[in-house]
Amino acid sequence: MEAVFITIAVLAVLGCIAAVILYFVSQKFKVYEDPKIGEVEEVLPGANCGGCGFAGCHAMAEALAKADDISSLNCPVGGAAVMSKVATILGKTVAESAPKLAIVRCGGCTIGEVAKRKKTLNYNGAQSCAIASAHFAGDTACSYGCLGLGDCVAVCQFDAIRINEQTGIAEVDENKCVACGACAKACPKQVIEIRYKGRVVKDVARRVWISCVNKDKGAVAMKACKASCIGCGKCQKVCKLGAISIENNVSYIDPEKCKACGMCVNECPTHAIVATFEPPAKPAPKPAEPVATAQPQVQPATEKIEVAKEN
Repeated sequence: MEAVFITIAVLAVLGCIAAVILYFVSQKFKVYEDPKIGEVEEVLPGANCGGCGFAGCHAMAEALAKADDISSLNCPVGGAAVMSKVATILGKTVAESAPKLAIVRCGGCTIGEVAKRKKTLNYNGAQSCAIASAHFAGDTACSYGCLGLGDCVAVCQFDAIRINEQTGIAEVDENKCVACGACAKACPKQVIEIRYKGRVVKDVARRVWISCVNKDKGAVAMKACKASCIGCGKCQKVCKLGAISIENNVSYIDPEKCKACGMCVNECPTHAIVATFEPPAKPAPKPAEPVATAQPQVQPATEKIEVAKEN
């Protein structure tokens, strides 16, 4: 019995010594976390989408709490409302950022009688854009356009993008898109871009972009897709703001410079420039007299549009 008591006593002493050692080690190497990080994380939406450029909302909260200037940081999901709350918690100022969304820079539909990119083969492989792109250029004559296999749809956490069955091209729901950028990262063809949602002209949000990324020369591009940009330069010449540049045979409209006047839309011979107009929201309808909610309107490429006059 004496040996048992001795053993118990030795183990008890060793336990106490280990506890003391662990206490001092924990105090020596403990990591202090600013309590404001937790407060900021609570007001963030918790989507962990990576649209802010960080691994998740906790990493974003840490960056916000540690940064002296948070004007360059933005949560695309929460938007201005969330960033305003963050600024209040941290006692810092945050710059207002214009809302953005994803756009699909491909106008070459592949299905139906109006197909602008004709199918050159029938693809029966894995339904993945990444896999298909790694093995061949695509199932149409254009090797740059949307493959329509849905990798962007799979990564979107907000149900904001789908494959249009009538065109075979990815399509963004502007009311759901938060511009997190997940779809743009998933697209192996890089046809999805995050751009400003629109510039308000006469109470109407106008957005203009080149719906093509084909880098082939004009004749080759037109043979592959009737809606391709041919790099002719007409849009660039008519733009008075220097917002349009041509590189690798394809035009690009700088959203920072573009005033959405629409002059380039009317000049494009292949209708590769798209203009989207969003009318202002109508006032809330009376219960007895309901009215339909205004929907975004995409200007048909074949029609002339009214050019906005600069103030």
